[in-house]
Amino acid sequence: MRKIKQILAVVGFILFAAAQVNGQVVVDRTNKVSLDFTKPIKATVLPEVNWVLPRLEYTNSEENKVDIKANVSSKVPLKRVTLSVLTSLEDEPMATMDIPLLSPTSSEFEKNMYLGDGQNYVRITAENVDGGIVSDDRSVIVGMDALKDAIAIDRKDYAVLFATDKYDNWSDLTNPIYDAKAIGKELEERYGFEVRIVENASQDLVFNTLREYAQKSYKPQDQLFVFFAGHGQYDETFGEGFVVARNSMANDPGKNSYISHSRLRNIIDNVKCQHIMLVMDVCFGGTFDPVLASSRSIYEEMDNSEFIVKKLSLRTRKYLTSGSKEYVPDGTPGSHSPFAVRMLEALKTSGGGDRLLTISEVNVYMQKLQTTPRFGSFGADDQGSEFMFIAR
Repeated sequence: MRKIKQILAVVGFILFAAAQVNGQVVVDRTNKVSLDFTKPIKATVLPEVNWVLPRLEYTNSEENKVDIKANVSSKVPLKRVTLSVLTSLEDEPMATMDIPLLSPTSSEFEKNMYLGDGQNYVRITAENVDGGIVSDDRSVIVGMDALKDAIAIDRKDYAVLFATDKYDNWSDLTNPIYDAKAIGKELEERYGFEVRIVENASQDLVFNTLREYAQKSYKPQDQLFVFFAGHGQYDETFGEGFVVARNSMANDPGKNSYISHSRLRNIIDNVKCQHIMLVMDVCFGGTFDPVLASSRSIYEEMDNSEFIVKKLSLRTRKYLTSGSKEYVPDGTPGSHSPFAVRMLEALKTSGGGDRLLTISEVNVYMQKLQTTPRFGSFGADDQGSEFMFIAR
């Protein structure tokens, strides 16, 4: 009976602590909670570790000097705050230092730190006077050679393809799912993407699926490819383009049952993946971004692995649409849409001799279309960035 009561007390405390943490919204925080069971268990509000730099859980740096900045806040007085550097999460820290308290309930650290070549973990641990402990890590890969190894070994590409050809209130289409499956097959078999195809999705399913991808943990070299095929619409009054979901209403003046380009743009831009490409084979897809990027990425004179490292060190937000402010053809039964035909042509090249296909190169194939494809950047895109398909 005593053991049962002890277990119940521990479970109750953990639930209480989790509730306290979950009630507070902190961006880019992945706190790990540990408790000291050698002391009497007390209900407490756990400290918060808030990272400023590096902002992402996984990051990389060509230079050994890395800016580290974070602050700790607590509703319960703090006992100790430390910073540690590790080369492996399984090993003891290489070094640990105390971070001075600014006040009984706050602490702050900011320093340009030297980190050795290879894998580093920077950990901040905060303990309050009740014994509640929170630790949070940032993974930092340092050095060009280490980055090349990480890209070769420890990276992943994701693709989620939304395709709708059956509609509750709109006319059905012929090829969206057929196109998505063919493109997904090339991405998976030729380029090693983890592919998910979402067929005939309702508005809720689209947003719920995007939320799943927004909540994933991505390494800095990972990429995310998002594809939409189906009906699209442009509303002159709102001056806004929309993706038509399976259950979008035909008579919906407020467009509440549709997926607006502006909402889609904001959701995708806030996904924590550093490198995202959005492709839209829908009517009026070119209205996704009101400002078209006029620049194009070009190859610098560097070897293949160095080019990949350079490009994957930049934040990428690119889009490619099958047309501008216009209707685009679906294609005939048994054949792909004209846009999908060009996309598949590009993917099947495997990037040529260097086994590397950039989205800028894919865009060249799209110029053969009778419609007017649009290619550009959105959100927090770094100048010179590039989305890449790296053949196996």
